[in-house]
Amino acid sequence: MAEKAAKAETNKPEVTAANIGFTKANNPNNLIQRTLIIFKPDAVQRGIVGEILSRFERVGLKIVGTKMVNPDKDHYYQHYEGISKMISRRGQKAFDLVVDFMTSGPVIAMVLEGVEAIPVVRKMVGSTEPMAADMGTIRGDYAHVSFGYADARNEGVANLIHASGNPEEAEQEVAYWFKPEEIQIYKTLSEKFTR
Repeated sequence: MAEKAAKAETNKPEVTAANIGFTKANNPNNLIQRTLIIFKPDAVQRGIVGEILSRFERVGLKIVGTKMVNPDKDHYYQHYEGISKMISRRGQKAFDLVVDFMTSGPVIAMVLEGVEAIPVVRKMVGSTEPMAADMGTIRGDYAHVSFGYADARNEGVANLIHASGNPEEAEQEVAYWFKPEEIQIYKTLSEKFTR
């Protein structure tokens, strides 16, 4: 009996911040997603976090985790290289500039939840280069810096916000930044209309 229970225990999926509270019954086809967003130092220091956050809330995304932190370079190394392989994609110089920028001040990390939250948030945030971002997106409405300008100044692009790029990245990032006990499970009044 104990052996059977131990075997059943090892077959259970690991409980992480990315999947806590989700079951086949309440998340059919995994269409309810969690995604990580990070309000970067420029958003925090400009005092526009609340204004940007209200856009996510207005479309019906639910905040299930949030904290203000000031991570060190080791933390960002795992985030940008360990998870998203930035050095191999964009090179060491780009990586160093991003990490220098991210460690220039505190950030607000947040987990948003909703129907296909990952692509919804990416669409709302807009292109990585603010100058190229469409008007109506967060980067298009609140920033205009170009890659060329940032390169000429030898600094990271101030583009306000990080958003997970795909489901695999979101799962790893949410679990990296948040412990399961930091994720809140609750109902909002708007879920009747937004889920």
